[in-house]
Parts: sequence; C-alpha cells; structure tokens
Amino acid sequence: MNDPHAPLQHHRGHLRLGWRVVVTVLIVIAVFAVLGISAVRRDAIDLLNPEAIRELLTVCGVLVVVVVALVGVYSVMVDFVFWEGWMEGLPDPNHLFPDDPEGECDHRHFVVYLDGIHQSEESHPPRVSDFLQTLEQAIDQDALLVKGIEAYTITPVGLRSTPLAQWFWHRLFALQEHHPNGWVRFLCAFCVQANNVIKVGISSDRRYGPVMNYELALKIARRLARLGFHPSRAARVVLVGYSGGGEMAIGTAAMLQRLCRVPVQVITVCGVFSGNGELESVDHVAMVVGAKDPVAAFGRIAYPGRSPLLPLSNWNRWLAHGRLHRYEIPAMNHNGNAGPFSTAFRGKVVEAICRELTLTQGT
Repeated sequence: MNDPHAPLQHHRGHLRLGWRVVVTVLIVIAVFAVLGISAVRRDAIDLLNPEAIRELLTVCGVLVVVVVALVGVYSVMVDFVFWEGWMEGLPDPNHLFPDDPEGECDHRHFVVYLDGIHQSEESHPPRVSDFLQTLEQAIDQDALLVKGIEAYTITPVGLRSTPLAQWFWHRLFALQEHHPNGWVRFLCAFCVQANNVIKVGISSDRRYGPVMNYELALKIARRLARLGFHPSRAARVVLVGYSGGGEMAIGTAAMLQRLCRVPVQVITVCGVFSGNGELESVDHVAMVVGAKDPVAAFGRIAYPGRSPLLPLSNWNRWLAHGRLHRYEIPAMNHNGNAGPFSTAFRGKVVEAICRELTLTQGT
C-alpha cells in the first residue's frame, strides 16, 4: 500500500536545502545587527548628533527588516519541524475516525470559522465573538459552529502555547498589551501580524503551501473528531474564512475533504485569497463581500491567478465548472465600524451565510 505522505515528503526534501541556506544567511545578518547595536550603545553619548540619530534610525530600520525576516523563517520552519515529528503532533490520517464510532452526535453539518490575520490565540476579539454568537443562533439545530481554531499555527493550540517558542510569544503579547510605549506595542503587534500574513502567503504558494495546508486540515479534522464528527453520520463541513482566513479555507478545503470523507464547501467573508488552491473536488464556494472593501479588492489585483487573463489558473479553471455564489453587501467595508462584525452589518453577513447554507444543503 502506498504511503499517503510520500508525495509531500518528496516535495519537502527538495526544499530543505534551500531553507538551510536561508536560515544561515539570516543568522549571519542577525549577528552583524547585534554587533551594530553594541557599537551604538558604546557611543550613546553622541546620540544628540543629527548624524548619529540618522544612523540610529537606519540601524532600527535594519533590525525591523531582520525581525520580520526571522519571523518569516520561523513561520516556515516550524511547519517542517512539526512535519518531521519532533513535536509529536502529526497523526496517522487513517486513525482519525474509528471504524465503530462511539456515542451519538446530533449534528450533521459542521461550520468551521477561520479568523483573519489579527488572531493571536484561540479566543476571539469581542466583536468577532458577538458575530459568532449571532451566527450560532441563526444556523439550524443540526449544524454545529466550531470556533477557536487558530488557523496560523499548525499545532492544536495558539501561538502563545507553541512548544518551541512559548516564552517568546508570551513576552511579545505582554509587551503588545501592557508596554507604556506606543511604538513598542505597535512593533509587537506588527510581528504577530507579520507571522500571520506570512502564513497566508505560504498557504497560497504552490511549493510550500501543500505541506502547511495538509497540517491545518489535520488540525481541523482532529478538532472535529473531538466534537463527535464521524464520516458515517456527517453530511458536510463548511469552512467560513474571514479576510486572510479565506485563503486558509480555500487552501485547506480539498485536503480536508479527503481526510473527513464528506463534502467540504467554502464561504469567504471579505476574503483575501490567491485562487491557487486545488478546488477541483470542491463543489461550492461563496463570497460575502463589501461594496466598499478596498482590502478584498486589492487582494484580487495582488493575486494574478484570479485574473480573467489567466484562464488556466486553478481559480479560473474551477470557475469554468464550479458553483460560485456572490453576496455583495452595500456600504460594507473590511473592518471597523463599517466592517462585517459591526452592529450595522453583522446581521446582513449572518443572513448571507445562512442563505448559502440553506441553498447548498441538499446538493
């Protein structure tokens, strides 16, 4: 019997050498940056000199670039560390669901919410929590809303519980929330968002994306199994992705469908996605968009795979035979007081999602 991991293992093997070179180069850059900081500290008395101030700002800019680069390397390498089994988190997909399920489950439809790049842990911000509560009350009784999945880590927990970097993320979140200097808070928040943005980019990449998307699909499948999901009883899984979570949903859908052995459909809310995902086996994709959403509109321009000028891209090939439903909400923006989680538009977004769930329930 063929090993189901073999194609991805072969794919990873070709990339390992390249990433070792990248990590080595970035470590060398970090060492030089530290030496530069030491030199600045020795000459701190000269900081009142305008030239010294300009030099200090230059060094700080270089450090920001290095930090972002290191965050990017961390975002990629932790996936391969996880894949290698060092964190003992990659289960055998054949053992996810037992042949003889125990107990009963009243739910046949499982709606999985994947948050945007602002997410730093399993809990959601107040506005998102209120939106999810509204959605949970609106869906049918035989549907279960699955919340709290951190889409930007591949371990079963959030960033601050990641075994390899628990201290780092704890410290970063503490600085982000409590440091008196606004610039420090901004930089820490920037690092968290940089990690998540990089994960969205990895998911959309044809080279590295399959590894991370497979691991995220396993993470979702394991959560579903703990909630009583079983292929013999469930009817479908619906991935609802907001903003960058739309890319994570589209990138994961086909693999999750193979793992769970039930139809998987995708609903994006103000989604920013590439269209590089393998959607051949996914029948339904719906888009809930705001008429005044510049972020989602820019995403369509930034990812050429969604351009009609490239008819052979994954997205356009899927559009040729797939079923795309588009729900446009007038005056809605990407976030804030005019975003999908605001009191002004929360109900309309939930209504569009429920309409899509009802429309595709019997197909």
